[in-house]
This record gives sequence, C-alpha cells and structure tokens, in this order.
Amino acid sequence: MSQITMKELAKRLGTSVSTVSRALQNHPRIGLKMREDVMALAKELNYSPNTTAINLKKQSTQNVGVVVPWLTEQFFSMAITGIEDILFEKGYRVVLQQSRDDFEREEQAIQALMKHGVDGIIVSMGSGTYNHRHFLEVNRKGIPLVFFDRVVKSLPNSCVYTDITQASFEAVELLLNKGLTKIALLNGPNTMQSSNERLMGYVNALKLHEIELNPIYIKTTDLSFEDTVKKTHELLDLTVPPQAIFAFHDYMSLDAMQIAKERGLIINQDIFFVSFSNLSFCKYLEKPPFASIEQFPYEMGAKAANLLVDAMKKPDDYVREEVIIRSKLIVRV
Repeated sequence: MSQITMKELAKRLGTSVSTVSRALQNHPRIGLKMREDVMALAKELNYSPNTTAINLKKQSTQNVGVVVPWLTEQFFSMAITGIEDILFEKGYRVVLQQSRDDFEREEQAIQALMKHGVDGIIVSMGSGTYNHRHFLEVNRKGIPLVFFDRVVKSLPNSCVYTDITQASFEAVELLLNKGLTKIALLNGPNTMQSSNERLMGYVNALKLHEIELNPIYIKTTDLSFEDTVKKTHELLDLTVPPQAIFAFHDYMSLDAMQIAKERGLIINQDIFFVSFSNLSFCKYLEKPPFASIEQFPYEMGAKAANLLVDAMKKPDDYVREEVIIRSKLIVRV
C-alpha cells in the first residue's frame, strides 16, 4: 500500500494541498471544521508527513555530526550521552564518527559529514591533528561547528572545555603539599593545546613552591600504550627517579602504574600517580591512582549541544562563546 500524501488528502476532501498543509499545522487561518476534517482523515488513513521533503524544503536534515577521538573511552562516551540527550530532546539525530587521534581519519570524517549533509558538527579534536583546514572548510560552508574538551581557541567557533592549566596546577600542588618534590609529567603531544596547558599548570605549581624545574622529569608521548610504557621506563631508570607522576589521563596513569608495579614499586607509597578523567572503575582497584581530575564530560557534552542548537537556529545572530566547566580534584586514597 503506497504512502498517503497531502495531495491524496486534499483530493478526498475536495480542497487544496496548501489548505491541508496549514490544517495539519493547526494554522488559525483555516476554519475549525476544515482542521477537524483534515485531522480525522489523516488519522483514518494513517497519514505521516514526508520528513525528507519537509527537511529539504527547510534546507535541514535534522542530523548533527559528532566527531571524537575514541568511542571506547569513558570520558567521550559520557560526553556523547550528554550531547544526545540535548539533541534528541530538540528533535535531532546524532551521526557519530571517531578519529582515533589520527588527522587523516578526522579530516575524512568531517568531509563525510559535510558531503552527506548535517545541520551542525560537534568536535573534540584528535591528538594527531596538526592542521585546521577541515575546520576552516566547515566554517566556509556556513555549517555551525562547536568544539568541546580538545578545542581550538584560535578559530571563531564556540567551545566548551575545562581550565586545564588551573586543574593541573591543583593536581601538582596536591603532590607538593604531601612533601613530594620530584614530580614527573607524562604529557601528550605538543600539537595539542591541552598538552601545553598541562605543562603550564605543572610549571606554575613548581614555581610557586620554589621547586626547580628539571626537564628530565618531563616526557612527551603520543598517548599510545607503547609510548607510555617506553617513557615510564625512562623516568624510572633515572638516577633519581620521580616520587610521583602527573599523567595526561587515567588510562595513561594506569599503564604507567602497571610498569611501576612490575618493577617492585608500591603504589601510593613508593610512587604516586595523579591524572585527568576520574574513571569510575578506578574506585574498585585495590590501589587506585592517588587522585584524578573530574572534568564532568556529560555536562560538557550537553553544553556543547546547546551551543550548537543556538547556532543552528540563529545563524545570522551567531556570537562565539567560550564556556569553562569547573573541574574537581578527586583524592581517592
């Protein structure tokens, strides 16, 4: 049985398609009797609107693209939940892509979203992204774009993030207040703004407490397991190894902790670990990382979605916003 159209409804009622269309939208210019007749027939014939045609007319797909580094990471899955909750409520569907921290994958994901048509895009940039040309292309096409967590502050797009510098300062100061002065930094790639902000917070804390900065305690990684293992061994092989390690995130912290344990070190006694993410399962570990920074990813994702909805609804009145989500340092032991 073919789908009932507004044309068919109009034919049966002996009226025009435009009248049926207005009646279905409960337009006040259409008489009550006609509105009731149209609604009754539509219900009887199980009429449903052709959303594809409606969206084409409105130049809207009701689809929003979301690109994150890893769908498997708890932080991003919680952020996506926040994004979906807001967008679903507003009538949008989410199209997910992951970059796996690879620039080419991220660029191809963005191109695919633009090609197939989305009303807006939300992005958390991959660690391997060294060029912003794909984001510039989105802007040139007039597609609303919002960044969250791993953001690009130099572009004219709204973004939502944690004050990484302040959070890092607080994490390192926590260790310093325990009397730990030999603190290493297992950081991410220098191409990432958040890596530079972690370094800044680390340096600021040492400076305030008058601890001399020792470059041998600072290691840059590509965020992979293999590189984390390599750099952790390098730190622990030092003549004077660190008393604590401030890691990029909890996943890195857990990998580094495993190396320390294999070398006979007692966690939270011989060596301490602090990082970002506050992974929920860490509370079930016998010896979890000493502390972690909660960044509230659900709230971050929800706010990014709200900013995007505003940008999609009022493109001509768009005003860039930077929203900082206050983090919280969680001491576990």
